[in-house]
This record gives sequence, structure tokens and C-alpha cells, in this order.
Amino acid sequence: MTGDKIAIISLGCSKNLVDSERLMRMLDSVGLEVSYPDSPGAEDSFLRGRRRKHTVINTCGFIGDAKEESINEILRWAQLRKAGKIDGLYVMGCLSERYKEELPAEIPEVDRWYGKTDWPQLVSDLAKIHPGSVPYDRILTTPRHHAYLKIAEGCDRFCAFCAIPLITGRYTSRPVEEIVDEVKMLVDRGVKEFNVIAQDLTSYGRDLYGKTEIARLVEAISDVEGVEWIRLHYAYPNEFPMDLLDVMASRPNVCRYLDIALQHISDNVLTNMRRHITGAETRALLDEIRRRVPGIHIRTTLMVGFPGEGEREFEELMDFVRSQRFERMGAFAYCEEEDTYAARHYDDSIPDSVKQQRLSRLMALQEEISAEIQDGKTGTVQRVIIDREEEDCYVGRTQYDSPEVDPEVLIEKTVSLRPGDFCNVKIKAAYPFELAGEAVI
Repeated sequence: MTGDKIAIISLGCSKNLVDSERLMRMLDSVGLEVSYPDSPGAEDSFLRGRRRKHTVINTCGFIGDAKEESINEILRWAQLRKAGKIDGLYVMGCLSERYKEELPAEIPEVDRWYGKTDWPQLVSDLAKIHPGSVPYDRILTTPRHHAYLKIAEGCDRFCAFCAIPLITGRYTSRPVEEIVDEVKMLVDRGVKEFNVIAQDLTSYGRDLYGKTEIARLVEAISDVEGVEWIRLHYAYPNEFPMDLLDVMASRPNVCRYLDIALQHISDNVLTNMRRHITGAETRALLDEIRRRVPGIHIRTTLMVGFPGEGEREFEELMDFVRSQRFERMGAFAYCEEEDTYAARHYDDSIPDSVKQQRLSRLMALQEEISAEIQDGKTGTVQRVIIDREEEDCYVGRTQYDSPEVDPEVLIEKTVSLRPGDFCNVKIKAAYPFELAGEAVI
């Protein structure tokens, strides 16, 4: 099958994206032409021509909306398969891992279903040769100046609402040395910004070293010449490693940014969620983080409508958000996931209309807070990395902004800049989800 064209469709989170990038490298190593048709016109280009074409969809199975998106994408490509526009359709990832028994009968147009990590078999089926031992390498689909760095797979937390451990299995850390070697390789390719990701950063190393080693890992990454920014995603509040804060405070290339999912503040709800932390402990942790890393921007995720959340618990959550003034915050309404602890033990009795009303109120409050925080940056000078050039401006991000999910900075075209450049920008205007300014020398 050498010479055939393979399109990779990656759905869901950045952890999935890294898996897709590794698969692309594996396919490339056996002589297959790989494309990532996510830009305008790229899919049409892939479908043209007389060469044999195959599509691989890397699915997400985390929550209802993500599962629906994955199913719709599979069905869209299944129609193209029936119409003869592609010659093969293959599905992998979290959704097919979770529903490997049910899906083949539901969507017979798919040629073969794979789990989350059996990429060598997928490559072997496509190429008719086994890929052999492929080093930890990947083809980047992000702009060449930034990359996601996945340091572990799986999760040992078993929160009541979460199906991730059912899909990915127990927590498995990558060795420090392997991760540092990957960082060096990516720096040699032009990567300057590393967004460190795992389902739970704060458990990193326990399975390998007998203790949490996220601080040592971040230190080792920051020592690599050419690493300009390190940003940390998906920490867990229980048993938070305080030595990580010392690294964040002392290393200039570690961004003052922490993504830590808190989910709720009510003791009743936290207990039901099996989060193993109290509201008071959560507040104390946040106070300590802000004290030890001045100026840090905290991103969190909250959930409304979990069993046990009455009006009193929801109002406690609203008061918590008012007092904490999170720089970045997302939220979602609880959706029961089969086979989880919550699905087995709790009654999902809160009406969807109530969940959505609470979600709207919470996000409206956060939008007010975000606008005020953004306004406070007017007149300041921020270091910005340039992501792209548009017709009337450059678009970049500060250290407080992760790709895709956080605000951007619009920069006047008074100087010549390229993607991957750093520049200082004086902020002249602020909006809830954007800053605007001009480059200063």
C-alpha cells in the first residue's frame, strides 16, 4: 500500500492530538503519504485524484457532546466511503476503545475499529508491513513554534463522574530522560513553547519513582537550551506538589500559568464527586499558589448540576467564583456517563433546564470577571509570541494564554514579525477575549 494517501482526523483534546501526531509519524515511516485535512480546502484536495485514499479518525469518548461529535464525523466519512470517495475508513481512540463491542454493528461502513493505543496494528493493516520499533517521534500539526508535550497516560483518581480511567487505564508516566530527549528534538525543529499535558500532572512519576516528580521534570525541561515557555495543564488539587510552585517562581521560562480543574467548592458536592478534598482545603491551596507565584493566572474547570448540588451549593459556587476571580475559567453541566461511580450510585435528578440555567449564570459571572481582568492589562507591556499574520494585524499570545482556549493579542503592523517571534507589546485596548496593542522596542 506504499504510495496510498492517509488522512488523519483528530477529535477531542490535545492529548488525542499528540496520539494522532505519533500515528502520523509511524505511517510516514512505512512509506505512506499522510495528511491532516483541517484547513480550508485541504479535505477537497485529499479527496481529489485517482490514488487510493484512506481515512483514520481518532475519536473522543469523554462526555456526551464529544461522543456525539465523534459519531457525526464517523457517519460523515462513512457516507464518503459508501459513495466511493475513499477506499478505507478506520476508527481509533477513546470512543472505539470504550464501545468496541457495540460500534461495529452500528456503523458497518467502517472497515476496522481500533482501541486507543494499538497503532502498530493499524499501521500494519494499512501498510501490509509491521512498523517495527519506532522511536518516540511525531509529525507536528501545530504551528512549528509550539507543541503539546504529553508526559503520561491514564489516571488513578477515579472521580465519580469521570470515565477516563475506564478508557485509558491506570496512570503511566514517561521517564524524565525520554521526555527531555523529546524536548531537545523538538527544539531542534524550531519549537519554543511547550504546553505540558497529562490527565493529571500532579501524579507524574509516582508509578516510576515512588513519589511525585513533576517539579523535577519541569526543572529538567526548563534547563534545555531553546525552551522559551513551559505551560502546565491539568493539575489535580488533592495532594498538590508544593515544590512545583518553587520551580514556577524561580524559572523565567516557566509561565505563570496553571490549569487546575477544581470542579466545585461545596463540601457536599466534592464528597459526592469523590474528589478527596474539602472546600476549605481548596481555598487554602489557591491562596498558597497565589502567594508563592505572584501574578500567576489560574485556569480552572467547574461543573454544575452534579447530584447533590442544590440551590445552596450552587450559590456557594457562585460566591467562590466571585471571590477567587479566576483569570481563566470554563464550566460544563453534568452529564451522566455509563459505568462511572456516579451512574451506579446517584440519581441524576436535576432537570437539564436547571443545569443550563446554572451554567449560564456561572459563565455570565465569569465573563464580567474576565472583562475586568483584561481591562487591568491596558497600558501594560506584555511579552507575546506571534502565532500568525492576518490581513490587518499579527495575532499572538502572552504567557498567560494557552493556544486555542485563551485570549489572543492583536498587534498593529508597525513592525515586521513572523510566527514564532517574541516581541513586547504595549496593550492599548482590552476586550473579554482579546487584547490589542502595538509592538515596542
